[in-house]
Order: sequence, then structure tokens, then C-alpha cells
Amino acid sequence: MSGRRTPKPRAHASDGRRSAAPNTAARDADARSTAALGADVQGTDVLISGGGLTGLTAALVLRRHGVPVTVVEKRSTTSPQPKARRFHVRSMEIFRELGLAGLVHEAARDLAGHDHMAQGRTLAEAEQLPLWLPAGAGGAAPDISPEPPCLIAQDTLEPVLRAAAVDAGATVRFDTELLGFDQDDEGVRAELLDRTDGSRHRVEARYLVAADGARSPVREALGIGRSGEGAIGGPNVNVYFHADLAATVRGREFNLCQLDHPDAPGALASVDGRRRWLYMSRGGEPDRDWPAVLRTVLGVPAPDLDVLSVLPWQAEMLVADRYSVGRVHLAGDAAHVMPPFAASGANTGIADAHNLGWKLAAVLRGEAAPALLDSYGAERRPAGWFIAEQSSRRMASFPNFGTAPDPTLAHPFVFAAGGFQHTEGALVSDPAAADDPEPVTEFAPAGRVGTRVPHRWLDDARTRSTIDLAGPGWSVLAGPEAAAAPRTGGLPVHRHDVDFLPAGQCLLLRPDHIVAWRGTDPDAAADVRHALLRATAASTSTV
Repeated sequence: MSGRRTPKPRAHASDGRRSAAPNTAARDADARSTAALGADVQGTDVLISGGGLTGLTAALVLRRHGVPVTVVEKRSTTSPQPKARRFHVRSMEIFRELGLAGLVHEAARDLAGHDHMAQGRTLAEAEQLPLWLPAGAGGAAPDISPEPPCLIAQDTLEPVLRAAAVDAGATVRFDTELLGFDQDDEGVRAELLDRTDGSRHRVEARYLVAADGARSPVREALGIGRSGEGAIGGPNVNVYFHADLAATVRGREFNLCQLDHPDAPGALASVDGRRRWLYMSRGGEPDRDWPAVLRTVLGVPAPDLDVLSVLPWQAEMLVADRYSVGRVHLAGDAAHVMPPFAASGANTGIADAHNLGWKLAAVLRGEAAPALLDSYGAERRPAGWFIAEQSSRRMASFPNFGTAPDPTLAHPFVFAAGGFQHTEGALVSDPAAADDPEPVTEFAPAGRVGTRVPHRWLDDARTRSTIDLAGPGWSVLAGPEAAAAPRTGGLPVHRHDVDFLPAGQCLLLRPDHIVAWRGTDPDAAADVRHALLRATAASTSTV
């Protein structure tokens, strides 16, 4: 198929995100990334439609691999809404590889220590709940990652990523809308609209990544359907407001506070812990007297209260039936939507970008056959479905703050550390481990094929992790007793005594930290890598 846009998607192109004037944090990036709008775009290796969290992360991953990339976003600036706020350790590991973890943690300093939940009839009456953490050996919290999770509002994080993408050499064009595209065996041709002056431009790319939101016009143009439970629960309304509540919450700081007032039950989310707040109300009544409702559930006068936006929304569980058509690939909300109560939507999109980025780079460099890209959907669609389904099940227990989760659900660290196991894709299955799949209801990473390599510190100073051994290239992790490897095809071999690697065994690590193969001969790793990159099918079980 050509992938040409039809009139209907063009007329109704929308990702549901509002435009706003650029904030101070994004101004420098605004100036640099829009300076060339008047010139015709000559071409790029990868065109990304969508400048949100997923699109910007995809640009950063591609630039990490040296790939020319252009991001277009129809909004004037980054998200004006807090939206996503919790970023799991797996996302922070990806930012760590990109050299951004420190910047992200620094930008998140306002919410440092806001890990608790709270509950009460009103905010004034709410009590901070004990922090529940899964226990490890001896009752201590297990050390699952070199990076802690991060509480940071999306409208704070996106400007950081945007500026970093521009600094990394990406072309980032806001106020620029993808109007239409077509594709063939040679590439993708897209028509862009400069929304500041109405001019139109053409861009040619080798590949197109659609990170253009839940109502993705690109997905609709490709005719890709979605499957899943659809709408879940009733309608909701998010009310974003400013009010100085620092004194009210002092000593009871929280991430999320359940409010049980009979006139307006809901939940209050900290955006900066002082002035910025997000109230989530059950029911789909956007036209209420929100200042009065908010003062009721806050239980304080809040004379400076200012409602900034009211956003009705409906929780859904839907996953695209295909993640790719030809040279066009879906990522983020364009590929999957899920209830927000497991804080996994944005995190799943970031993982999509990490998976797709290195594969596009390998194909564009000529290191891999184009068929390697088939493994993107083979790996990420089952992962997206699993996370969306688990998020939907968690929605039923959402109000039960501070309690241990349902033991029949996936363990919280399986979510946080990307513990899903790929069973198809760019990997070589281990026949000896067929009866030992990665567990879901407990967190027990063991370096199984198709999983993220387990985290272990490699130095006494706790600065270097097994996670750091891969990316942006491939590598081999071997025990000190493993056979010498005289010819590893340029693959670095790291020898470490780690508890998840039996004596004599080694792991082949992909650029995205996933274990691609497990064996006893480090010398064979280069042959395995070559076979995976040149394979003509999405799934490889033997080499």
C-alpha cells in the first residue's frame, strides 16, 4: 500500500493536546529549533511526527546512534499539561544511557521526597500513609536499578528532552504539522504545514515514526485498527490549578492523595508540591463550579486558587493491531493507550523509542537487513498489550492507597524495571530454559533471553552497573571462568562475577540492554549477532 493520507484523517488530524505560549524553560530550544522554518526541508533519515515524550526520546536515541532525524510537532511548544508524572527506573536507565538522568533528576527536585500516598476527607484532614515497598532479602528494599524512579511532571520534563534533542543535533520543528505522506520501497515523502505562516514544505525520509498521540492521524491513514477492552470505567475530569498549599501539606508531602469528601470524591496529585496541583474527579461534568468544588475538597480557603484548565477524559485499553506498515512505525500512544493508574503509558512509549531507535540505526548504517525492523512489532506489541492489560486490572483497585497490590497481578518491579520477557524478535531462544520463563507475579530477573540484563553494581563506589555494559553498541557479559574469546568480531567482552551468571556462561547484550543470547562460548557471540542482524524473519530460534 502507498500509505497516502486520505482526506478524512487530514481534516480531523488531532492528538488532543492544546497549544500554549512557550514557557521559559523551552524558550532557548524554541529559538534554535524553529529558526529554519522558512527554508524547504531537503531530507532526513528519520522523520518523527510528534514532539512529546516518545517522539523526543526517539530523536535522542537516534542521535545517540548518529542518525539524522527531524521532529515535527503541530503545537507551538511542549505540553502545557502536567499529564504523566511518574517515570519508572527503566525509563531513567534509558535517560542514563543518553546522558540525561542527572538533568532529569535535577529538573525533578521540587518533588523529591514526595513518594508517599495520603488519604482523607479533605486535604486539610488527610494523613500521609506508610510507604509500601516490596521487600527483598532480609526485609530490605531490593536494589533493582542504578537509577531511582523520578517524579516529574510532563510539562517540566518535555522541555528538558527538547533542548537535549536540539543540542544532540536533531532538527526539531514545532508549529509544524504533518499533513500527509506516501511511501514506497525507497522512502517516505511527507507534506508539512508551517502553522505560523501557512506555507507548505516537502520532506523526504527513509523512515517515518508516528509518535502523534492516541488519535494518531498517521495510524488512521494507514488503516491500522486497534484491539482491546476499549473504554474502562466511567468518565473523568482533570482540573489543573494553582494554589499556594505548601503550608497545608508541610510534613504530609505526597505523590497522590485520595479525597473522600461525599460531595466531590477524587484524588489530588502533586505537580510541584507547592503551587501546582492536579485534581482528578470521577464523573464527566466539566462545567461545574470548579473553584467552589476545589475549596470544598481542599478544606482550606485557598484565596489565590486559579483554575488553569479542565480536561475531560476516559480511560481506555487499546493496542494497535500492527506497529508497522512498510517504512512507517507507530510508537507511544499512537500504538497503545491504557488507564493511567499504573503510571505506565509514558514509560511504555519511552521503551518503544529505545527498542526502535537502535534497530533503525542498524538498518540505516547497512549493518542489518531491513527485516530486523519486523522485530520491533514482534517485541513491543506483546509488551504493550501486557502492560495495558495489567494497567486495566489495576484500575479496579486504584483507590486502595498504601496497601500491598493484588498478588495475582504483575509484581510492581516487573513494571518498574521493564521485566517483560520478549519471546519473539531479535533474539535466540535458549532451549535449556524453555521451562524457566521470566516470572510475572514475582521479581526474579536472572539474565534470561529476551529480558533486560539484571542490575548489579560493578564497583565499590556504586557508579557502574551491568546496565551500563550495553548501549549504544552490543557487548558480551561473561563470568571470570568463561572461555577466552580470541575473535569476538569487535564486540567488547566484560568479565564480571555476577550472581545471575553461572560459571562458564556468557550473555550477548543488545544496544537496548536486552539479553539476545545465552551460551558458553564468548567466541560465538559475534556470529550470533551477525545472524540476528542479517536474519530475514522477525524471530530467530537457532543460528
